[in-house]
Amino acid sequence: MTMDRSVGGSVTAPLIRIIEIDAFERDIKLRLPFRFGASTLEKAPQAFLRVRIEDEEGRTALGAAAEMMMPKWFDKNPALMPAQNVDQLLTSIRTAAAASLEPSGPTTLFAAARLNEMETVRRLPGNPLAACFGPSLIARAALDAYCRLAGISFFEAVRGNLVGIGGPMLPDDIDADAALAVLSDLRPAGSISARHTIGLLDPITEGDVVHPVDDGLPESLEAVITRYGNRWFKIKLSGAIDADFDRLMRIAAVLDRMPDYRVTVDGNEQFGAAEQLAALLAQIEAMPQLARLRAAIAFVEQPFSRAITMDTPLGDLAAQLPFLIDESDDGDGAFASARRLGYTGVSSKTCKGIYRSLLKAIRIRTGTVPGLFLSGEDLTCQAGLAVQQDLALVSLLGLSHVERNGHHYVAGMQGASQAEKARFAAAHPDLYEQGADGPLLSIRDGRIAIASLGTVGYASGALPDFEAMTPLS
Repeated sequence: MTMDRSVGGSVTAPLIRIIEIDAFERDIKLRLPFRFGASTLEKAPQAFLRVRIEDEEGRTALGAAAEMMMPKWFDKNPALMPAQNVDQLLTSIRTAAAASLEPSGPTTLFAAARLNEMETVRRLPGNPLAACFGPSLIARAALDAYCRLAGISFFEAVRGNLVGIGGPMLPDDIDADAALAVLSDLRPAGSISARHTIGLLDPITEGDVVHPVDDGLPESLEAVITRYGNRWFKIKLSGAIDADFDRLMRIAAVLDRMPDYRVTVDGNEQFGAAEQLAALLAQIEAMPQLARLRAAIAFVEQPFSRAITMDTPLGDLAAQLPFLIDESDDGDGAFASARRLGYTGVSSKTCKGIYRSLLKAIRIRTGTVPGLFLSGEDLTCQAGLAVQQDLALVSLLGLSHVERNGHHYVAGMQGASQAEKARFAAAHPDLYEQGADGPLLSIRDGRIAIASLGTVGYASGALPDFEAMTPLS
C-alpha cells in the first residue's frame, strides 16, 4: 500500500522505497576483556548494512549503518553459546532485509521502519529485542541514504520531520501535531560528555594491571581519568553483594580524588530480587567512605532480569534512587508498564531503533508525568558509523552525557582499510585523533566534540570500504 505522507500540521514527508540491501561483517577483537553481567566478551563481529533507496522521481542513493553483534546482551539465556547469540542477530538481519525488499508501495522513512520492525518481530517471535536488531540497521541506513539524496543532515531530516513521524504508524498515545512541535524544538549540541564504563574485569588502579596490553591506551580507571578527563562513569555490578561492595570501595577511592563526578550504576539483570539490591544499597548508605559515591549516583539501570522485571515492583527502592529499564525495553508499551512498577527512566540505543528513541523523547516531553528521563547507553559502538550515528541521535535528543565504551575495549577502527580510516579522519577531525594505527575517538576534558556530525547524510561524511569486508551469507 502507499502511505499517507501527511504527518501533522503542514509537513509533507517524502516517500521512498528500499530497493537493495547488502550486508557485511568484520571480526573485532577486544583489547581488554569486557565482562557485563555473567558474560565475558573477548571478540565479536560487527555488522554493516548498505541500503539503496529510490524516491518517487526514480532517483536513488546509498546509505549505511553498523552495529556490533554482541553475544549475551540481546539474549542472556545461559543455554545459548555466543555463536548462537550472533546467529540470532544474523537471522534478524536476513529476515528484516527479506521483508523490506518485498514488493510494496512507497512509504515515509518512519512508516517503512515501523512496518519492517512489526513484520520482523512477527516472523521471529519470542525475543523482540533480538528481532529488532536487523530493522534498526535498515532504518538507519535508509535514513542515511535519504539524507545523501536530499543533500541534508540527519539533524535537518528529523527536526523538519522529513522522516515522516505521524500517520497511521504513529502510536495512539502520541498526538501528531505535538510530536511535530517536539521534533522542531530539538537542538543538537557541539559536544557531549562521555560516560566511561567501568567493566567488571577492568583494573581500578595502575597496580591492578597484571598483564599490560602496552598499546598506548589506558587500561585502569586511574589511567582513563588521566588521559580522557572523564567526569561521568557507569559502574557495572555483578549481583554478588560482597564483591560489589568491595569493588565500589576501591572505585570510590579513585573517584573521590576528583573535585566532582557523577555515576550511573548498571545491575545488568544480575539481582534476583528487590531485597537483594536493597541490602547492597543499605551497606553503601552505612559506609562513610562511600558517601560521595552514593551522592553522585544519577540512576540505577536494569537491576533485575528481564524475565522478572515486569513482575517485580521496585517498592521502597524507587524512593531512594531513580531507576531505568534497558534490556526490558523491548517494545512500545514497555516503558509505560515499567513506570507502574516505579521506574522513571528508559534507555536510548540505536540497536533498538532510532525512531523508538525519538518516540520515547516525544512521550517524555509531551506527557504529564514529572521526573521521567531518557539516557544514552552503549553497545560497544565502534569508531566510524556506529558511534557517529549514536552520538548524533543522543545529542539531538538533548542528552548531556552518554555511555561510551567502544573506544576503551577496542582500539580505533579495527579491521578497516587504511583508505577508510583516512576518509573518516578527514571528514571528522573534531571527533577523532590520530593513533598509532589510525583514528581514535577523541575525548578531551571528558567531552566528545561532535559538530562535524551535522554533515550531509546520517552523521557521517564518509562511507565504509565495503569491498574490503566479508559479505554476510
